[in-house]
Amino acid sequence: MTTAQPKLAVLVKGWPRLSETFIAQELVALQEAGHSFDIWSLRHPTDVKRHPLHDRFQGQVHYLPEYLYEEPQRVWAARQTAQTLPGYAEAYRVWRADLRRDPTHNRIRRFGQACVLAAELPDVTQVVYAHFMHTPSSVARYAAIMRDLPWSFSAHAKDIWTSPEWEKIEKLRTDTHGAAFGATCTAIGADHLRSLADDPARVDLIYHGLDLNRFPSPPNRMPRAPDGPFNMLSVGRLVEKKGFDRLIDAFVMLPETLDWHWTHIGGGTLGNALRDRADAAGLSQRITWQGACDQPEVIEAMRSADLFVLPSRIASDGDRDGLPNVLMEAASQLLPILSTPVSAIPEFIETGTHGVLSDDDPAALASAIIHLAADPQQTALMASAAYDRLIADFRMDPGIARLSKRLRALGSDIG
Repeated sequence: MTTAQPKLAVLVKGWPRLSETFIAQELVALQEAGHSFDIWSLRHPTDVKRHPLHDRFQGQVHYLPEYLYEEPQRVWAARQTAQTLPGYAEAYRVWRADLRRDPTHNRIRRFGQACVLAAELPDVTQVVYAHFMHTPSSVARYAAIMRDLPWSFSAHAKDIWTSPEWEKIEKLRTDTHGAAFGATCTAIGADHLRSLADDPARVDLIYHGLDLNRFPSPPNRMPRAPDGPFNMLSVGRLVEKKGFDRLIDAFVMLPETLDWHWTHIGGGTLGNALRDRADAAGLSQRITWQGACDQPEVIEAMRSADLFVLPSRIASDGDRDGLPNVLMEAASQLLPILSTPVSAIPEFIETGTHGVLSDDDPAALASAIIHLAADPQQTALMASAAYDRLIADFRMDPGIARLSKRLRALGSDIG
């Protein structure tokens, strides 16, 4: 028996990616809501570990040529097929205009990948949906023009704040082959994109939320003595926007009377530099670098920690967090939170009520840590308030229902 080909195609940067479980959560939920689709990935996987969510995806995963020179015959054949499609000439014109403003190898690769995508998509495809507004949306846009299909995107953080203004505008306007709709996961991101769109209704605020079915009930936390051991945990990539360099500098300022330990989970390009920074400060005995971990290991670490710390900041290239899912995950385990008022973090954490949002200056971070360690009763109350907020306003289900409705409206029976 032949399996029917899906009418929805989902384009992602890479699959699977351990740092993008919010995408896996969404796609599995869409599948469970009745959508049938394949994933088209711009990159091959590099992570050693997988998240349990990745194993729940039931469609096929197709890998586009990560570098065009690696699959010349496939790219050449796709280009010949693409040139026979009704919108190829217009897609080529749009791409050439983009290339003049962005004369990079990446822009050339985007068009080559779009030709492969347009040539290899099943004939029944009705809608293309891309995760991230930068490269994946460019590939989706060029391919959709070639195939005369509607396309849509989900924007997150870096893709919004580091993409050039002209490109965002063109992806948000009808007269420049923009997306039928764009979803984004923060109010600050939605406001920005709506200000660029020809129709603000083109942009929808859809929080990722948390699928609480994936997490155990919060532990019955025993009261911690103010002068007892104080275990801090951070989960996040070792990159500039996460602010772990300033957190290490803050640790230097903690008093000797505080019996603290910090565990970090995650990989990242700054790993060696940050370990060297901690070693030079004489902090090695107080820090555990766990590296990349799977979900059960992360949750177990959250259940045994006393404070979750995410000192996010705006990177030098403008990159920043949106609303990190790890904050909601920490809240699901009644783990008190210390973070910063960057981007959409205040949309979930009101400082003093659901946790503490500190300036990312090391002295300010150190002061916040000292006060939180000294007042376990207050931190427990804030953790409880964050859990209640998570349950009330940040469940996954409402966002999935809204996104599902948007996608179905673009095609006839794309479930």
